[in-house]
Amino acid sequence: MKLWQKSISAWSEVETFTVGRDREMDLYLAPYDILGSLAHIEMLCSIGLLEKAEYEALATALKELYHEAVAGNFVIEDGVEDVHSQVEMLLTRRLGDMGKKIHSGRSRNDQVLVDLRLFLRAEIEALSTQIGDLFEILQSLSEKHKDVLLPGYTHLQIAMVSSFGLWLGAYAESLVDDLRQFQSAYQIINQNPLGSAAGYGSSFPLNRRMTTELLGFADLNYNVVHAQMGRGKTELFLAFALSGLGHTLNKLSMDMVLYLNQNFAFLSYPDELTTGSSIMPHKKNPDVFELLRAKCTQLAALPQQVSLLTSNLPSGYHRDFQLLKEVIFPAIESAKSCLAMLCFALPQMQPKTNILDDEKYKYLYSVEVVNKLALEGVPFRDAYRQVGMDIENGTFNPDRTLNHTHEGSIGNLCTAEIKEKWERVWSGFGFEGVLEQLEKLRK
Repeated sequence: MKLWQKSISAWSEVETFTVGRDREMDLYLAPYDILGSLAHIEMLCSIGLLEKAEYEALATALKELYHEAVAGNFVIEDGVEDVHSQVEMLLTRRLGDMGKKIHSGRSRNDQVLVDLRLFLRAEIEALSTQIGDLFEILQSLSEKHKDVLLPGYTHLQIAMVSSFGLWLGAYAESLVDDLRQFQSAYQIINQNPLGSAAGYGSSFPLNRRMTTELLGFADLNYNVVHAQMGRGKTELFLAFALSGLGHTLNKLSMDMVLYLNQNFAFLSYPDELTTGSSIMPHKKNPDVFELLRAKCTQLAALPQQVSLLTSNLPSGYHRDFQLLKEVIFPAIESAKSCLAMLCFALPQMQPKTNILDDEKYKYLYSVEVVNKLALEGVPFRDAYRQVGMDIENGTFNPDRTLNHTHEGSIGNLCTAEIKEKWERVWSGFGFEGVLEQLEKLRK
């Protein structure tokens, strides 16, 4: 029987439609559902709703199930509706009616809220770690290639002198902003909804502060209606963070596609990182970066998907929320695959070292000449007009030496300062404290 079932069963057509892909998605949540149950039964024992012997037997069985789930051996059987039902059924098989006691003081509503919070919290840590790996690679490459000059563009027209160091360092610092968004989502997610039950609390004397501490949450969702209203909004905040990351990686991927084009030819990659054409023997296609670009465009659309799925819903639980898992979970996997591929590909990048020797790039130095005249005392507007006339007359022949010293310029990348900025943001997560609490719970 289902957890909610009384004496009448739903028609099979209704069950198939309403369950949908939920059993598949719930496999992601299995270890976290078990962790939530471990905290819940410890609290139930503390308030007298479980005997100590019952608690110990249930805890032992749940820890066994947890290790099975982590090892990938947890299965939601045919006819079982969701992960919560499967866990309770397995406990009941092993321990008899005692297994049914774990649901006291809970609803499937706050169970799935806790599962999602624990799962998303762990996924943000995993994503942030991967973002950190990419950040380190970009910073390393920025320093390695800081003296290799590169044309800078505005309006996709030749603009001013840049460098590979400046270009790559820009993406490293952009990841710091992306990390801030993930930290914001993490702080919202890292609040305990357990005990809100179906959204209106419970007449049991639950100790919600205890489960908050056991599960390593930073705080409670105090108001039980607010806890339920977090469903959808939690996913939306994470969707914005994923979208922001997608925006950064999409732009980097587009730059790569452009710079690999023969008309630019600013850099190259090993042939093994490109694909060929079925009829053109000369082709070396940047399929990796084109797919990265496309996947990151999908991430950019994520907030709209989540927002539309949850728009115009009143307070309380609605089955619409079930479909959020089918949107968010694959998006997380896609983001992780994009980060992994960039971490694999970028170190193999081979910049061209003499790009600006081409005569067409001499105009990149026009601002340098204007600034030099201004430093010599010529009013800026007069210097601008003078250089403009030289360009029009074909007499522009610039001095190509550069003297950029201010913070964040070609000659002063501030790599160390950007690293310090990253570390300040990273320290705000508090991942270590969460891991310590969960380790105590699952031992």
